[in-house]
Amino acid sequence: MSGFPILSLMLAVPLVGAIVCLFVGDKASRFVALGATFATFVLGCILWANFDIGGAQWQFTERADLFGRFQWALGIDGMALMLIMLSVFLMPLCILASWDAIKQRVGLYMAMFLIMEVVMIGVFMAQDLLLFYIFFEAGLIPMYFIIGIWGGANRKYAAFKFFLYTLLGSVLMLIAMIAMIMEAGTTDIPTLLSYNFPPEMQTWLWLAFFASLAVKMPMWPVHTWLPDAHVQAPTAGSMILAGVLLKLGAYGFLRFMMPMFPDASGQLMWIVFALSMIAVVYTSLVALVQNDMKKLIAYSSVAHMAIVTAGLFAFNQQGIEGALIIMLSHGVVSAALFFCVGVIYDRLHTREIDRYGGLAVNMPVYALFFMLFTMASIGLPGTSGFVGEFLSLAGIYEASSLVAFVCTTGIILGAAYMLYLYRRVVFGELTKDDVKAMPDLNAREWTIMVPLAAVALWMGVYPESFLAPMRGDVTTVVARLAPAKPAGDAHLTAGKPKPAATHGETTHGSAHAGGVQ
Repeated sequence: MSGFPILSLMLAVPLVGAIVCLFVGDKASRFVALGATFATFVLGCILWANFDIGGAQWQFTERADLFGRFQWALGIDGMALMLIMLSVFLMPLCILASWDAIKQRVGLYMAMFLIMEVVMIGVFMAQDLLLFYIFFEAGLIPMYFIIGIWGGANRKYAAFKFFLYTLLGSVLMLIAMIAMIMEAGTTDIPTLLSYNFPPEMQTWLWLAFFASLAVKMPMWPVHTWLPDAHVQAPTAGSMILAGVLLKLGAYGFLRFMMPMFPDASGQLMWIVFALSMIAVVYTSLVALVQNDMKKLIAYSSVAHMAIVTAGLFAFNQQGIEGALIIMLSHGVVSAALFFCVGVIYDRLHTREIDRYGGLAVNMPVYALFFMLFTMASIGLPGTSGFVGEFLSLAGIYEASSLVAFVCTTGIILGAAYMLYLYRRVVFGELTKDDVKAMPDLNAREWTIMVPLAAVALWMGVYPESFLAPMRGDVTTVVARLAPAKPAGDAHLTAGKPKPAATHGETTHGSAHAGGVQ
């Protein structure tokens, strides 16, 4: 595929589809959106099939000078490939999930989702710093409208809160990017990845990026916009918000903060670990007392993403690979859980857990799928959740036994609130007449559930197909971070680089690392 602009084509197809949706009727716009997203998914599969795992880091590159230092520069590595595949896989399912639920301004709604797809995959493709920022911030606009127009009763409040939280942090990131361009004299991301910024400058740049990316994750305590956004968003909005948009923050950590500011990352990683430990336990406890299904799953997302940040800042192969697998798994499983909520909400028009009970009697197929995604969320072996959590905890334990212990506690709490949710909704006596009247899954809902379940099981049974494209890129990041890697639990108090080892210690450490792997 040398010379074929497949990345630009993947951006152009949904963009053209969005424009068409604005000028056709409601019924036609549904089919246009489904066709555009499915075509983009097919292009993504072609991209994956032609990706050379043992080849150059950056593949399918496209470059065209526009003005000044700004250029149309696209390219992907293995990490970007997997996140692009997550995005293009979920989008057709989101369109199907909206098929009957959205009845007003359907053309505009479908156009917003297609624009969302453009900016999401554009973030992962961008190789120019300014182009990345444009895509990164543009994602605010369609999601703001999706929540604000088609959301619930308090949709305007949730939309404004989402917009203001994310925009405020991003202004600081823009200032940091301008400083980076002035220092390095380039906007080219591959060049910046190997540029050595002065240590004192790294600290301020790291903090500015952290202010923006922590909100996107979202990390505690700037997570409060997420439950409101999920509760008010339509089902498909929650699916894509949890499935992909939350991953943009983690991608920013891995693409920018860690490799570009390694010294600052090593010195300030205790901030990330501290906030991650608080988030894992606190949001899990909050999830336990929720009576709104969407809010419970939203708080569980904060807890899962906290394990991602802890795994990333473990500074080792297992931790980062585990964090990436959790990102992919959470993208699929959280989208599936939000769709499970949407299925019964469409029938009874309430998300209160206490209004349900006994669904295993009259909705057995739904109960089966819901159980699978619940088990995947809590990390049952054989599902996608287990692989990521195991790798992450192994990497985190190598970096800090304390952080690993707290994160494990959060996983146990996660099992508690997810099983508690499932028991109250699916089991028990079927006593309510309106619940008895709820039919099982229809053909459209089957079409959405089956691919989500298949991927959750595929990732759990054969994770190597997802790990292999990313492994070389993770190794590159780990090598970049190695000089700044703290020694064990010492970073929790000192945050100092690892002291130089003697020849004997080095040999022993290498043998030990090999044994762990």
